[in-house]
Amino acid sequence: MRRKRGIQVAAVIMGVLLLAAGTVPVQAKTVSELEQEKQELEKKKQDAKDRQNSEQQKLDSVTGTIGSIQGNVDAAAEEVEEVDAALVETIASVEIIEEELKEKEEVLQKTTADYEAAKETEQKQYDAMKLRIRFMYEKGDSTYLQLLLESQNFGDMVNKADYVEQLYSYDRKMLEEYQRVKQETEDLKNQLEDEKAELQAQQHELEEEQKSLTIMLNEKKKAYDDYETQLAQAKREAAVYKANIKKQSDEIRQLESASSQKDSEIQAAKRAEEEARKAQEEALRRQSEEDGASYGSSSSGESGGSADSSSSGSSRQYASPSSFSGSKGQQLANYACQFIGNPYVPGGTSLTDGADCSGFVWRVYKDFGYSVPRTSYSFRSYGSEVSYSEAQPGDVICYAGHVALYIGNGQIVHASTQRTGIKITNATYKEMLTIRRIV
Repeated sequence: MRRKRGIQVAAVIMGVLLLAAGTVPVQAKTVSELEQEKQELEKKKQDAKDRQNSEQQKLDSVTGTIGSIQGNVDAAAEEVEEVDAALVETIASVEIIEEELKEKEEVLQKTTADYEAAKETEQKQYDAMKLRIRFMYEKGDSTYLQLLLESQNFGDMVNKADYVEQLYSYDRKMLEEYQRVKQETEDLKNQLEDEKAELQAQQHELEEEQKSLTIMLNEKKKAYDDYETQLAQAKREAAVYKANIKKQSDEIRQLESASSQKDSEIQAAKRAEEEARKAQEEALRRQSEEDGASYGSSSSGESGGSADSSSSGSSRQYASPSSFSGSKGQQLANYACQFIGNPYVPGGTSLTDGADCSGFVWRVYKDFGYSVPRTSYSFRSYGSEVSYSEAQPGDVICYAGHVALYIGNGQIVHASTQRTGIKITNATYKEMLTIRRIV
């Protein structure tokens, strides 16, 4: 009878536990199992947050990179625009000089023809005068004396003598007039040839600038394209990081929801265990009242206890740069003046065998250990700008398609043209664009 009652009590306790858990024994989870599952969820959530933080750091880094690259793109675009504008200006200048050369050549051809005509007229007048003189004088004094003796009277003799003298004076006057016209025409021809040579030198310099600017423009465009490629790549990376961050945010929200749900399950399981414990105690109390203290203790021993568990040459002799005294600019000027008379050579950089205008300035500075631009255009933005009233020996004066060294007293030394070579000229011989101080 006592054994039967024990079996009944055990059945009642088991039934209470099953009712409290609300499931079958095989599928039931303890509080410790649920807490372990929650810990696993928390660990997954923390891993997701760590990945999200890592992606956010990458996004912040690439965002900074995008800003930097965008700055490079903007700067490169400005440089491309600036060089392109300079190239357009240089091309226009070349076209203007070509037109001027064409006009100058036409005028020069006409002046040359005028000069040849004046020479021919002068020669004809000279030949005519020689014939008249020869006619009057080559036969000796008798012819001239006969001319005078044949005169009707003294007045007629004087008139004939005057006539001869006037004829001679007229020939001299006409000859001198033709010589003057010829000389003026020759002077004009030489002036036009000088102007043509200067225009040709400017044309050469501007064409060199055009080549240099074209190369520079291509380099700037390539740099711009490279920055654009880098920017697009950085933006793609940023988009990937943003997508990952959003995905991880969604995962974190799901894990937080699952963790919250697991908290609810844990609380429900704890309440079920508490209800089962109370029901067990109540059943044991009743059994103990019915069967006595010993049976109650035994039953308690059989059914009690639950586990909690919880993871990168010339022959002339020249002084060296170090042999000059004075300021550095004065040394540069004095050194450069040694080479006056040497030739102008397009594209050349030799102070003795020939240089163009920028090659001459570049070489003088190079001999003193300075690295300066090679084209006249680049000098316009090199060094610091000074006014003409502040100009000192050694300063570089920039003209349209031309550069020269200022030597003081309103004068420059420069590789002028193929016709004149290296020479000294007044600094104001044409409009100055800027004066640059380098030393």
